[in-house]
Amino acid sequence: MRIVHTAKELRELATSGTRAVVMTMGALHEGHLALVRAAREAADQVVVTIFVNPLQFNDPADLERYPRTLDADAALLEPLGVDVIYAPEVDDVYPGGKPVVTVNAGAINEVFEGAARPGHFDGVLTVVLKLLNLTQPDVAFFGQKDAQQVIAIRSMVRDLNVRTTISVVPTVRDADGLALSSRNVFLSDQQRADALALSRSLTEARQVLDEGGPITLALSVARAALATVPAVDVEYVGALNPASAQPVPDDYRGEVVVAVAARVGETRLIDNTATWVGPRPAAAPAPAAAPEPAASAAPEPQHTISKEPSA
Repeated sequence: MRIVHTAKELRELATSGTRAVVMTMGALHEGHLALVRAAREAADQVVVTIFVNPLQFNDPADLERYPRTLDADAALLEPLGVDVIYAPEVDDVYPGGKPVVTVNAGAINEVFEGAARPGHFDGVLTVVLKLLNLTQPDVAFFGQKDAQQVIAIRSMVRDLNVRTTISVVPTVRDADGLALSSRNVFLSDQQRADALALSRSLTEARQVLDEGGPITLALSVARAALATVPAVDVEYVGALNPASAQPVPDDYRGEVVVAVAARVGETRLIDNTATWVGPRPAAAPAPAAAPEPAASAAPEPQHTISKEPSA
């Protein structure tokens, strides 16, 4: 395994066969490693990028606080057969400072994560496009936990004719149901227990939908579940279209993602689950299991937003 820090080093690497990339900001956990394992099965060469992207942070203190653990990350990646870690400095990714030309996420900026974090998805899409251009992968792997991010990336790849397939790996959870996140390290024991309200709220919302209940009732049930834990400061609970990330009306029929964002103490957490509203077409894949506790950290058993090649 090689660790490179510059675009020049990355370009000089020999490439044979297919290449997969997994983009991360480091502080790796089992969720990231699930992406790497999927990449290893899919391609001849695996590149993992580790870069804390300043463009996607709204709060400078949050950027400063984000954990940087390159040595520990490398120790986790080497046994998985990663070929290259690309861990650049900010000046290498943005050599002229803040870029003049960026990618605009459009309407996705106006709802849920986009509305809660102005400019976030523009920063995400800008760095993803740069990293796709730098690494030139055949396939890129992303996690379903960041559902709206996945929708934004797929939209960009489609609209800008990027020749990379986007593949999505199900959310990985701890045994008690908490979605894995690099930010979980900031939670105290009590805050971690409080944070379980997120996955519980999604389970209850999904149950309503699976039993044929309306979307408005499902969201009300989720909000009520969250309200039982006063330490959880809810930012949003919503149901979104998995193709556009836009909110769905109560008469919507089809696949839907129920998403939640909240703060527990100073730590902001997100989670989501997908299911189907109304009759499911015979050819439609079954949605992933609800975010219930598992025996160990493991991905939900099925993709919740289906894999599709880019244009």
